[in-house]
Amino acid sequence: MPRSVKNTATAPESLRQLAADIIAYARKQGASASVAEVSAGLGQTVSVRQGEIETIEYNRDKGLGVTVYLGQRHGHASTSDFSRQAMQDTVQAALNIARFTAEDGCAGLPEAELLAHDWPDLDLYHPWPIDVAQAVELARDCERAAFAADRRIVNSEGASVNVNSGSFVLANSLGFNGGYTSSRHSVGCAVIAGKGESMQRDYWYSTARHPADILKVEEIGRIAAERTVRRLKARKLPTMQCPVLFEAPAAASLFGHFVGAVSGGSLYRKSSFLLDRLDEPVFSPLVQVEDAPDIARGLGSSPFDNEGVRCRRRTIVGDGVLRGYFLGTYSARKLGMHSTGNAGGTHNLLVRPGTQNFTGLLRQMGRGLLVTELLGHGVNAVTGDYSRGAAGFWVEHGEIQYPVEEITIAGNLKEMYMGIVALGNDVLVQGSRRCGSVLIERMSIAGQA
Repeated sequence: MPRSVKNTATAPESLRQLAADIIAYARKQGASASVAEVSAGLGQTVSVRQGEIETIEYNRDKGLGVTVYLGQRHGHASTSDFSRQAMQDTVQAALNIARFTAEDGCAGLPEAELLAHDWPDLDLYHPWPIDVAQAVELARDCERAAFAADRRIVNSEGASVNVNSGSFVLANSLGFNGGYTSSRHSVGCAVIAGKGESMQRDYWYSTARHPADILKVEEIGRIAAERTVRRLKARKLPTMQCPVLFEAPAAASLFGHFVGAVSGGSLYRKSSFLLDRLDEPVFSPLVQVEDAPDIARGLGSSPFDNEGVRCRRRTIVGDGVLRGYFLGTYSARKLGMHSTGNAGGTHNLLVRPGTQNFTGLLRQMGRGLLVTELLGHGVNAVTGDYSRGAAGFWVEHGEIQYPVEEITIAGNLKEMYMGIVALGNDVLVQGSRRCGSVLIERMSIAGQA
C-alpha cells in the first residue's frame, strides 16, 4: 500500500497560488463561497501508417474554472488565460451568472469534515522523455511487428504513440487547496487482414501511468495481428438463445452500465434501472465489486475527488448485494445522503476475479457465443433493456469453432447481472475498470432468420 504523507506530488506552486488568488478575489467581490479549478498539461501524439509518418501533434493546454455561490444561487465561468485581469473577469462573469439563477437548496460546497487533508503517495507522475524521432520509431516497430506476425495482414490503419502529463489544482473557500501531477501514456495499433469482401479489422493497445508498464510495442503489434486474423471467414448465426461469454475488454462495458445506474444523477432523476435497490441483490452472489482510489499508478487513482472530498476504498457490491452508490455532494443532498467521494465519477473499479482462466470459462460454457466486440449503443438506462450488435466466435465442446459477425445480442441487464455464472481471472488493465471475462447463463441472439 502507498504510504500516507502530507500533500505528496503536489502540482506546481504557481497553480496553487493562482487558485488561492481566485478564492480571495471571489470573497472580496461578495461571493459567499467559491471553488477554483486550475489545470495545465502537455502532450505529444505520433502516428504512422505503413511505415510513413501520418501525424505529429503537440498540445499544451491550460484552463481555470470558477464556481461562485451567492447563498444558494451559483454561477460558473472559465478561461484559458491565466493573466490577473482574465482571472478577475472570469470571477465577475461567474458572479453575474449567479445573480440570475434560481436558488437551489442542494447547491453548495461539501461539508468541511469530508474534505481531504492527508493522502497517500499514489505514484501517478512518470514523464516519458522521448522525442518525436523516438516515438516514430516505436510506432513503426509496433506496426512492423503486426505485419510480420502473419502474411494475411495486408494493410494498416496505423500505429500511434501518445505521451501526456499534467497538473491539477482544486481550491475552495473552506480552506482546501490541493493538487497533484499525473501522467498517462499509450501505444496502439490497428491492422487489416484478408482481401475483397472478406477483409477484417482489429486492434490492440496498452496504456499506463509509467512507460515501463506499457506492453512492448512488438507485443502490441503481434496481438493486434492475431486478433485480426482470427476474424477471417466469419459466419452468421441463426436466431437462438444460448450462454454468452464476454471477453474481458467487452465485459468491462457491462460494469460501465452498472456504474451509470448507481450514480447520483441517475438515481435522483429516477432514470435508473437499479432505483431503490440499495442493500438488495443486483448481481449473482459470485460478484464482488470495489471502488479503489488508492492503487499506486492506477489509471483511476486520485487522492481526492473533483470537490476535494477525501477518497476511500469502498465495497460497492458484496456477494451480489448492492452496498453503495457513487455520489458527489449535490446528488447526495438530493438523495438525503452524504458524498461518497465520487464527484467526477468512479476511481478504479475492481471486479474480483474468479478462479478459472479463459480456457476454463470456454469449457464451462461448452456451447455458446464468445463476444469479443460490441457495436452500437442499444442500452435503455431506465429499464435495463440491452440490445447491441456483436462479433465474436461460436464455441462447441468448450473450444472455439469459427468467427461470427452481424449478430445482435439482447437481454435485460437486471437479468444478465443475476445470470452471471462465472468470472475469469484473465483481468485486463486498459482503463479504470478492471475485470476478467464474464459468463452469462443465457441471452437472446438475433441472426439469420
